[in-house]
Amino acid sequence: MNYDLIIIGGAPAGVAGAVYAARKRLNTLVIAEEIGGQSAVSDTIYNWIGTPEISGQGLADSLKAHLEYYTKNDNTLTLSLGHRATAVAKIDGGFSVTTDKETHTAKSVLIATGSRHRHLEVPGAADFEHKGILYCATCDGPLFSGQPVAVVGGGNAALEAVLQLSEYASHVTLLHRRNEFRADAITVEKVQQLSNATILTNVTLTHVTGSAFVGGLKYKNNGDDTEQELAVNAVFVEIGQLPNTDIVKDVVTLDEYNKVVVDPTNQRSSVLGIWAAGDCTNGLYHQNNIAAGDAVKAIEDLYIWLKKN
Repeated sequence: MNYDLIIIGGAPAGVAGAVYAARKRLNTLVIAEEIGGQSAVSDTIYNWIGTPEISGQGLADSLKAHLEYYTKNDNTLTLSLGHRATAVAKIDGGFSVTTDKETHTAKSVLIATGSRHRHLEVPGAADFEHKGILYCATCDGPLFSGQPVAVVGGGNAALEAVLQLSEYASHVTLLHRRNEFRADAITVEKVQQLSNATILTNVTLTHVTGSAFVGGLKYKNNGDDTEQELAVNAVFVEIGQLPNTDIVKDVVTLDEYNKVVVDPTNQRSSVLGIWAAGDCTNGLYHQNNIAAGDAVKAIEDLYIWLKKN
């Protein structure tokens, strides 16, 4: 079957795109290893619009239910779950998408593959993944009200995480391996003015400690190699994201960080017929609600393009 649209990804961007495509009765295939994306592992999400609070698994379940509603009530939406897209190629009349099972073709493609966090590579970090090693101050910060936490990183995301966490935590310690920040100067100044935040520069995180949950960390002063310990209940990691764009690296234009370059007015990529939405793009901000909005924008534009072609 040659679909009108293939959507790759099952996080909020992919699901939002699928729902809008189904409502426009586009013959659509969704390819995703799982539904929910990175937020599925969050204990509680407070900023999914329309829902004061929901667990990560709860969000994933509701997204899947919304998809399944259209597979049961509309024969234009097909789900291929539990499968991973491995390649996208341009062919006569459209595109092919190869998975670990088979190859599909479509007139258009929406890339909604998201990104993955760059992880800490120090002893103890893997043991406390999502047990105090966290990646979203916006999502998980309120869980640590009145508790000491740490942030690792030196870019805008790290500094902004400190600002957000300072609203909840008793104290926030920022650890940065260099003396100079990559963040905007004005953001650094705002953090420096916080009464409940400490900035540690030229230090390297060496160990994450705890029992069932994070209880502290160790860091080394890069100047004299002395090691210090710090008691914290969470470590928020902001050392960058790795976009999941390998499958389109030879098809569309990527930026220096391997994110799909899109036109922000309509989410079009550099190749006519391919749109992209969410964390895999070079959009300035990455949040669930923004990703969903990006995908809706893409489908609106994609629908008009398909009807003209």
